[in-house]
Amino acid sequence: MKWYLKVLKQYADFDGRARRTEYWMYLLFNTIFAIIAAVLDNVLGLKFTPEIPYGYIYLLYGLATFIPGLAVFIRRMHDIDKSGWWFFIAFIPIIGGIWLLILCATEGTPGRNQYGVNPKENFNEINEIGQKQL
Repeated sequence: MKWYLKVLKQYADFDGRARRTEYWMYLLFNTIFAIIAAVLDNVLGLKFTPEIPYGYIYLLYGLATFIPGLAVFIRRMHDIDKSGWWFFIAFIPIIGGIWLLILCATEGTPGRNQYGVNPKENFNEINEIGQKQL
């Protein structure tokens, strides 16, 4: 849950890097909360039409978490030293989604890359690197 809240606190932060744990834990809790929102829509009768299983609560939740989800995805790509533009590979049928899944599951670049320091390093090591650059 702390990873989910961390992503929400970095609402529109597209800079830096995100660990695999941060990305996948956000995705897990986001999916759980989206399902809860859809169930609430059904229970409270807030669906758009009887054929569609979700409604206004789900829509509001989706809109509220779209930007943080995109931001954590881009930071995840930065962790493997790729641009956020790799998102668009998902539009290639079948292969694009599989390749994106592989990229998101790939371990991050060790050490510093063009997008920043490795988020797995401890705080002291990050401070030492920052001091050397100044």
